[in-house]
Amino acid sequence: MKIRFTKMHGLGNDFVVLDAIRQNFVPTPAQARFLADRHFGIGCDQILVVERAATPGVDFRYRIFNADGSEVEQCGNGARCFVRFVHEQGLTQKPEIRVETQSGLITLHLEADGQVTVDMGMPRFLPAEIPFDSVTDAVVQPLIVGDTQLDISVVSMGNPHAVQVVADVDAAPVARLGPLIESHPRFPRRVNAGFMQIVDRHAIRLRVYERGAGETLACGTGACAAVVAGIRRGVLDSPVRVTTRGGELSIAWGGTASQPVMMTGPASSVFTADIELPSNLT
Repeated sequence: MKIRFTKMHGLGNDFVVLDAIRQNFVPTPAQARFLADRHFGIGCDQILVVERAATPGVDFRYRIFNADGSEVEQCGNGARCFVRFVHEQGLTQKPEIRVETQSGLITLHLEADGQVTVDMGMPRFLPAEIPFDSVTDAVVQPLIVGDTQLDISVVSMGNPHAVQVVADVDAAPVARLGPLIESHPRFPRRVNAGFMQIVDRHAIRLRVYERGAGETLACGTGACAAVVAGIRRGVLDSPVRVTTRGGELSIAWGGTASQPVMMTGPASSVFTADIELPSNLT
């Protein structure tokens, strides 16, 4: 089977984007793993699928598959690529669109300068909503990883995040602790592990070990979760400049659970091409 795709990235967090409106194709887990493979496939952190919306008044449906083939609820950098894709492919001319995701509706706005602003919705903190095994929704909670106690803030931005503050993000043991946090038994659906260095009250540096993808060059929902965690801890004030290894995002949040988190940043297309899927993948 031959499929058409577009390779895109948001700050180096890279995606294979599939138009499932004009071609009848949604990848199986095995096909998603092949597409994401950087040696035998195309190579990406996630696969994004554009579908018709099932809800009246909504423009599109947006599905996200990790490099390991698992389907997840949300992806902030992918959302920015999504709005660029549907404009570049002529699927819409509207500067602002409403999109269905597994975690609910999001609103995306293509700015005149090419930047994309995403209304990421309200953050969630209740353990059952994340989900996280805890009897409290305290801002800072202990998490035992091996013989180390970490102090984490747990936030859902449509997908789960565990954010810790580190003195130096470059020296943070992301490769060692990231997988242990991701698969910690207190997170029954796994979790994204954020490592946040406070630069000043309006700036942080961030690395994220993403659930099902490993460390990526940037993570949009991770940036939102880190800023929310920092504001709740009393160490940040909105808006916050988030510097990742792939570039910068601007995150704004009013500080209450009833207010949405707003993310602004770039999205870029790399190339469009066709690929033949191996016939043995089902």
